Amino acid sequence: MAVTTCLTEMQEKKLQSCFGGKRFTLLYKASVHDFSGHNVYKRCNNQGPTVMVIYSGHDIFGAYIKDSYQEYGEKIPIVLFAFQKNEISECKIGAYSPSTFLCLYNEDNCSEFLLNLDGKKVTMKLDAIEKLQLKGQVSNERHQKHQKDQIISIKECEVFRCEDLLDKRNMEEITQLHKSLLFDIKSYRPYRDLVRQIRILLLGPTGAGKSSFFNSVKSVFRGHVTHQALVGSDAAGVSDKYRVYSIKDAGHYNSLPFILCDSMGLGEEDKGPCMDDIVYILKGHISDRYQFNPMKPITPGHSNYIENPLLKDRIHCAVFVFNINSVEHLSYEMMAKIKKIRRELIKCGIIHVVLLTHVDSLDLITKGDFIDIYRCTPVKCKLQMVHKELGFALSDILVVSNYTSEWELEPVKDLLILSALRQMLWAADDFLEDLPPEKTDFIYSFMRDT
Repeated sequence: MAVTTCLTEMQEKKLQSCFGGKRFTLLYKASVHDFSGHNVYKRCNNQGPTVMVIYSGHDIFGAYIKDSYQEYGEKIPIVLFAFQKNEISECKIGAYSPSTFLCLYNEDNCSEFLLNLDGKKVTMKLDAIEKLQLKGQVSNERHQKHQKDQIISIKECEVFRCEDLLDKRNMEEITQLHKSLLFDIKSYRPYRDLVRQIRILLLGPTGAGKSSFFNSVKSVFRGHVTHQALVGSDAAGVSDKYRVYSIKDAGHYNSLPFILCDSMGLGEEDKGPCMDDIVYILKGHISDRYQFNPMKPITPGHSNYIENPLLKDRIHCAVFVFNINSVEHLSYEMMAKIKKIRRELIKCGIIHVVLLTHVDSLDLITKGDFIDIYRCTPVKCKLQMVHKELGFALSDILVVSNYTSEWELEPVKDLLILSALRQMLWAADDFLEDLPPEKTDFIYSFMRDT
């Protein structure tokens, strides 16, 4: 039977984040491996940095041991910690040898932290207890060695090996997956070759990250951070133009098999693009650099109006872009507008997904979590909220961390961007596959013969 921790998922996540984004592996549990300091040493020797978690009647506290146990006499830097309601308090106590803080030889010393597992108790200095804000009752043992020592009875003790989430082995896997995703997208061909490039429309409130997502996608394929599309977060936005961006591959400068269409930010009431313009975009009637007028939609005869759009001019996938930190605070008017746009998308048969940006700014999320981001509790909570409030299927909600302030590319961020883009291409294929045969057979024959 597998040995499991007493920590909740959120407690473990907070502890991992507190010490720089670590992966924990449970090495020792007192109730399973016996309350023995010698057993702790045997199981944790040469295991690298470890975290010791101690459970008393009222508190959860412990020690972060920064280096591997190697020799009995070698001193190791230690940081004490304790769980509070919304945070973890810390107290640095210097360096001690395992034989000292594990009381392996019952040494008479003045250590600030002594764990006597055989006696199921911890001896700590009163000032350390106060710094950690421990609220549990101490035992009434009369034989305390020093007047300022306090002895705390313990019920359980666990020790975890700490490893960097992005260690060498993981980075090698990330590099391989990065290459695979790049190859898949570069070699992608739309369903039955009905179009040469998929058109993906980005919709969302001002400052949600639409233009930043385009910049991020271009950065990944060009091999360096770029900022072609202007980015802003103020209420007025940066651009009130409709932009159509085709991205070229680095080196070969071949156009990639998709086009990102960036629209004016959605606004409340009479702000943002009017609904008629959005419908015209979906049907392919509006060309690049069209100047939006929130009070007046485009009309036939306008220089940016396409009278008879082809399938290649239409939108094949729509993406609602939201800031993951503010998506739950959308106003009633904004929610109503989004639902209205969704109804138009359904009428056109266009598959649409959600893209949540700024996932790296969520509390307790580190770059190491990007490897398996959809399993992280803070992210799962956000996805459930979007599913409940906006009605999107959980599988249609994607998360990314855009390039907004970085100067260098990071492979682990690229994975989220590329994975989201691949899902959008697959959604576009679903749209093309669902078109009536009479609308696609002629196009297919024409594309095949040219």
